Amino acid sequence: MKAVHFGAGNIGRGFVGLLLHDGGYDLVFSDVAAPLVDAINAVDSYTVHEVGDGGRDTVVTGFRAINSAEHPSDVVEQVAGADVVTTAVGPTVLRFIAPLIADALALRDPSAPPLQVMACENAINATDLLQAEIAQAAGDAWEAVRSRAVFANTAVDRIVPAQPADAGVDVTVEPFFEWAIERAPFGVNPPHIPGAHFVNDLQPYIERKLFTVNTGHATTAYFGAQAGIERISDALADDAIAAQVSAALEETSALLTAKHGLPVAELAEYRATILQRFRNPALPDTVWRVGRQPMRKLSRHERFVGPAAEAAERGLPVDALVAAMGAALAFDDPADAQSVALQQLLRTIDVDSLVTEVTGLGEAHPLYSAVREVVAARQDDLADD
Repeated sequence: MKAVHFGAGNIGRGFVGLLLHDGGYDLVFSDVAAPLVDAINAVDSYTVHEVGDGGRDTVVTGFRAINSAEHPSDVVEQVAGADVVTTAVGPTVLRFIAPLIADALALRDPSAPPLQVMACENAINATDLLQAEIAQAAGDAWEAVRSRAVFANTAVDRIVPAQPADAGVDVTVEPFFEWAIERAPFGVNPPHIPGAHFVNDLQPYIERKLFTVNTGHATTAYFGAQAGIERISDALADDAIAAQVSAALEETSALLTAKHGLPVAELAEYRATILQRFRNPALPDTVWRVGRQPMRKLSRHERFVGPAAEAAERGLPVDALVAAMGAALAFDDPADAQSVALQQLLRTIDVDSLVTEVTGLGEAHPLYSAVREVVAARQDDLADD
């Protein structure tokens, strides 16, 4: 069996690639970073180090890497003959790998079992997005080749912090992980991925993860940065920050219960598990890494505005989520391009234009006025500097 994974970074090697290896797949990594591709091809194995309670080391073998920028035809050939294709490249990059998969489907033996495609991204229904990009890339040929692949959405969760400078291609991760996958697209032949679980309805799993893990992680980062704290684990050791994060997650849990019927007690236990993961002192994660790209994280369907908008539409509390958005607006990191751009927008355009441009909210939305208040407050703070 063979799997092609797009994105040979830390998530690719330390999570998705690891589980595919455990499933017995020969691994082909595809990436555009030449030094990383060369480093992977220079070794016969790498080690995934789990740090924290219950952590263990796992040695991964049976892999190689291809530079898709330099050798796209090689990637196409590998995908055409693969059993599984996965991605961990970021949702905005999916459109760049879609033409390679489209070309591979055109080459694929029509009598072969369908290629099993899963986009493992921090986004809702990322595989649907990838499929749409592949269809666009295939053009008129799409109808002829679409039966050569099946597409399943997934929800993935594992904290992979910034790595030590001398790590090479080894990866340090937390012991916890979750990979939930839609069952229906595969029929009776799901991929063999030990540790993954297949579910009939993925949406609650996707939103539970995004609105708890991603919302909570970013909230910790932004309040931690405001307090001048460097590490995520240290930020949650501050009682005031821990209370702010807990309050935000109680609001997202209330939405998840109202929308999906998830039990209150089950969500409380899940929140406690997530916060304990963030407190893991063995993970050298910083508020600057977790908080990067604040404009994306403040966008309409992301981890703050997404759940807060739905909660506001249902008349549910959103004060803590809006406070977290205020902390995100204050995230000022000269090393992060989006942070720089956001602070510039806050200084140069009016409050209503900024709310619409950054959050995608219209003035008639029930969340709009609350978000407008925190944007105006941040602009006032900058004006006073």
